[in-house]
Amino acid sequence: MDVSGSAERVLTLLGLLQQRQVWTGPELADRLGVTARTVRRDVERLRTLGYPVHASQGIGGGYQLGAGQDLPPLLLDDEEAIATTVSLLGGIGDGEAALRALAKLDRVLPTRLRHEVRALSGSVESFGGGRTPVGPEVLMTLARACRDEVEIGFAYRSAAETRRVEPYRLVASDRRWYLLAYDLDRDDWRSFRVDRMSDVSARTWRFRPRAAPDAAAYVQEGVASRVYPHQARFLVHAPAETVGAQISASAAVVRPRGSELCEVLSGGGNLDFVLMHVLLLGHDFEVLDPPELGQRCRALAAKLLAAGAPAPDP
Repeated sequence: MDVSGSAERVLTLLGLLQQRQVWTGPELADRLGVTARTVRRDVERLRTLGYPVHASQGIGGGYQLGAGQDLPPLLLDDEEAIATTVSLLGGIGDGEAALRALAKLDRVLPTRLRHEVRALSGSVESFGGGRTPVGPEVLMTLARACRDEVEIGFAYRSAAETRRVEPYRLVASDRRWYLLAYDLDRDDWRSFRVDRMSDVSARTWRFRPRAAPDAAAYVQEGVASRVYPHQARFLVHAPAETVGAQISASAAVVRPRGSELCEVLSGGGNLDFVLMHVLLLGHDFEVLDPPELGQRCRALAAKLLAAGAPAPDP
């Protein structure tokens, strides 16, 4: 059973019914991307939860949320509420739609769950969407630790590698979840892939928050460049919005340089690989760093010219 999907859909259905007086079954099915039969099941679920959803037949008929009554809280269990919040914060749909859905979720949840969901939403930043799922119980443990400013301990990559950190923010990339934290044993900021963490537990020691880097920018730069043996910077002659739509958020950091230029920071196993990716964007560009990459550009240009030269007469 897709818990997060069904809970999200019922929440979205409730929001649609609140937006307009009457919806036909086919209209709701189209907006939710499901069959009319699924809409009927979801309407029944809302009724079971205490929401007065009326249905009428004929011209002008459809589904209508009863007026003039106090609506009960949305009865999601802990797992459903957290999974729904994680999905919304993780970038399903556009950002404004996610914020509107979160606002509705906050209004209709019971007080106990509202507190937990706010803890998660206040501890998450993101770039991109469509990441690998992570267990909601791990995310909630990390989110609570960020909120309560308590140290956490966990095994990383293997049971033999244990870490003790001050958690700052959860960051959702376009592929994975990360934790930005201050590593107490290494005395520096680090980002950790949540799917590589195990035995995650909050400790009893509280900490005073340090001056921290921008969480999303720090993690994105690490994913796109710092993890690779070679890094490169380019000045691309195209708007940041245009280039950002061409490059995965985990493959490069794109920073605007005015309205018509942008800076691209990326990394790779070798510089030729990075160079070819920027070349294939189709825009004019200049190499900013490292200096030796300019030499590689000239060498590559010579190879391309030679490859494109006409064959000699036999």
